[in-house]
Amino acid sequence: MNGQPGRPFARILSLATAVPEHVIDQDAAAARTAALFGGKVFRSSDILALFANTGIRTRRAVRPMDWYAKTRTWEERNAVYLQEAERLWIEAATLALARAEVAPSVIGAVITVSSTGVATPSLEARVATRMGLSPNALRTPVFGLGCGGGVSGLSLAARLAQARPDAPVLLVVVELCTLSVRPDEATKTNVVATALFGDGAAAAVLQGGEGPGRRVGAVGEHTWPDTLDIMGWRVDPAGLGVVLDAHLPAFVQKRFGEAADGFRRAAALGPADIARFVCHPGGAKVLPAIEVSLNLADGALDHERAVLAQFGNMSAPTVFFVLERVLEAKTPGRLVVAALGPGFTASFAEILPADD
Repeated sequence: MNGQPGRPFARILSLATAVPEHVIDQDAAAARTAALFGGKVFRSSDILALFANTGIRTRRAVRPMDWYAKTRTWEERNAVYLQEAERLWIEAATLALARAEVAPSVIGAVITVSSTGVATPSLEARVATRMGLSPNALRTPVFGLGCGGGVSGLSLAARLAQARPDAPVLLVVVELCTLSVRPDEATKTNVVATALFGDGAAAAVLQGGEGPGRRVGAVGEHTWPDTLDIMGWRVDPAGLGVVLDAHLPAFVQKRFGEAADGFRRAAALGPADIARFVCHPGGAKVLPAIEVSLNLADGALDHERAVLAQFGNMSAPTVFFVLERVLEAKTPGRLVVAALGPGFTASFAEILPADD
């Protein structure tokens, strides 16, 4: 665990989200998937039921639905990743900078979190000139954190901002999960992934020192030993393939609470000190498992369900879509932002009220 209670790392000056233009209707996606995979790994009726039970109504994608029906090579998928991830990076970052009233040229450090494609040079280097970023800005690209990357990225951004309070930090999180859709792969895991994932991006500007804004306090992570096969990617000639254990909700219900309790102890927080957990909504079965593990009321994670219904699981950026709603609702008190990702790892960040 990192951080000292009562010693916030940095202020969150702004938060912004962005999604691609193509809207995927869940019913239409279900019908397409049933036609493609029905009778191979699930009956068509079971596929339709699976899609209906996700709690998702729509998702956003970087390509129209027809594009995903054709088998694509790794080169094709990654070319789309580079083009569209750059576009969403710029859109989310530009909006966050405008809301913070911070010029790109004064950003002292840039963190990019993304695990759904490969970019070398990394995304922030590719867009730096177009964005007007300083050539002296520190660059930190982060890969491999999956769904937990948003919270872990926020923790890293806060620590960098606290270390250099005169220089704002820009955090950008971009994931194009739909590029992992595999029409060539008749497996249960692929069908489930096809029912869940969407594309999106989020950005935040943070700065150390005194001033207005919510502040990031204690941060922490917990990685369970021998859990590498719960979630992640595998790589083959066609691209990234989803690794997703069917027992994930049961694991979360049984084990997530212990990680949350460890974070609270390290941060010297009692249960009554936390006004709300702000969680990454991994799926319709994961949300009630989180509620049970955290001793929350059934349905307490209402903003999480609303984001899941509108956008699906966008991996790392998704928790910022939830946080954006929680902040817009002017939820009082201390928040704890939490997400689970490959490792298998739980990531946490305490968000203090502006006047705490």
